[in-house]
Amino acid sequence: MAELEKITIAPGLSFDALVAGEGGAPLVLLLHGFAESMHTWRAQAAALAAAGYRAVAPSQRGYSAGARPDTVDTSNYHIERLMDDAMAISAASGYGDRRFHLVGHDWGGSIAWALADRFAERLASLTVLSRPHPNAFNRALEMPDGDQAHRSRHHKAFLEPGAADLLLADNARQLRERLTAAGVPAAAIAEHLSVLGNKAAMEAALTWYRARGAIRTPLGPIRVPTLYIWGDADDTVGRMAAEGTTDFIAAPYRFEILAGVGHFAADQAPDRVSELLLQQVAAYPA
Repeated sequence: MAELEKITIAPGLSFDALVAGEGGAPLVLLLHGFAESMHTWRAQAAALAAAGYRAVAPSQRGYSAGARPDTVDTSNYHIERLMDDAMAISAASGYGDRRFHLVGHDWGGSIAWALADRFAERLASLTVLSRPHPNAFNRALEMPDGDQAHRSRHHKAFLEPGAADLLLADNARQLRERLTAAGVPAAAIAEHLSVLGNKAAMEAALTWYRARGAIRTPLGPIRVPTLYIWGDADDTVGRMAAEGTTDFIAAPYRFEILAGVGHFAADQAPDRVSELLLQQVAAYPA
């Protein structure tokens, strides 16, 4: 069973993390997205530990109270800092000179794609849920049909100064309704809001969007064995972006479509996600 630990990478950067499995076993680092937390990965952490892996799932910068730099300076939350955190967490977990498996969902998927582009030699495998390769996503955004642009319209709302208050109003009603409609169980929503359901954490989480803005730097072809999981009921990522991801992978690639599953696949279909993840990490030993 996963345990809650604190992983400190520098003064003022101490991350809450779900950790499971024996120390020294092959590492699987799992990065969550918005609007979730480390609890996204509770089922996968348990499954990985049972299979002989070391699973580390941090609540990332701003989500962890001990790793929450000033949000006024948005550069504190630039994707480069988020990438630095992931690599430092792997090192602080004892894997600074070893390859590891990387998993990401949503924003965590964006970080994972960028890390695979930059540190291919450090990764044994890559698994991404929902978030397509950035180049495929950008291409879909520019299509004249406007489908992906419409699906991504909420990103602009997150840039507004009062977005945190709006999302937290009336006991986070808007956020609860969004997650419920996407098939996230009530117990999982409660876990995520135990992390994110306060003004300081929500403001920091939204600063990820403000720090990055509309800039999505093109990446090169991914040279890490990749599993991409997409639910065909995902209302934020369309089929064109999902299917187009294959054009930007220069390594063994597996694309799995989960029928009837929405954006939050690890919460909505935990057993199937765990099954696919275990197949991926077993196929490409660290």
